[in-house]
Amino acid sequence: MSENVVEGAAPALSVQRPNAFDTIFFGGFAIGILDMLFAFTFYWLILGVKPLQIFQSVAAGVLGRTEAYAGGVKTFVLGLFLHFVVATCIATVYYLVSSRLPLLIAHPVPSGLIYGIIACLGMKFIVVPLSAIGRRPVPRPSIFITELIGHAFLVGLPVALVASRSAKLKKYS
Repeated sequence: MSENVVEGAAPALSVQRPNAFDTIFFGGFAIGILDMLFAFTFYWLILGVKPLQIFQSVAAGVLGRTEAYAGGVKTFVLGLFLHFVVATCIATVYYLVSSRLPLLIAHPVPSGLIYGIIACLGMKFIVVPLSAIGRRPVPRPSIFITELIGHAFLVGLPVALVASRSAKLKKYS
């Protein structure tokens, strides 16, 4: 028996790096679609925000609120495009971090849920305040908690599962 293997111990886990294209492209696409569905369901159907305004608010990060809301369908499309750019950036960060921390690949569910919450907090308290939108008050607790849960399950978890799947975990003894 090899010196490196303890008798009766579980086999060690060797984790390969995630595939960059799969994680970034497919992970970003999954995040974009799922978060878009969340935005339409929660903000439009539940909170009553007009559908056009949902992605105009994303464009407001670049254009400012007045210009974004006055831009009609053009700024809606810009906001939709920017939404997918941000989703791809979130997937890229997960790829880069998970390439250095194999634990994220080995345990995608808790890692993804935590990452989704971190991504939500980063957007809300760093990215948005630095954008043309500026600082905004923290929403009501019910909205804030719903956004955190939505990002955990619909942003962090999908990209973690895509990254983990692309890494092809394998055991050795």
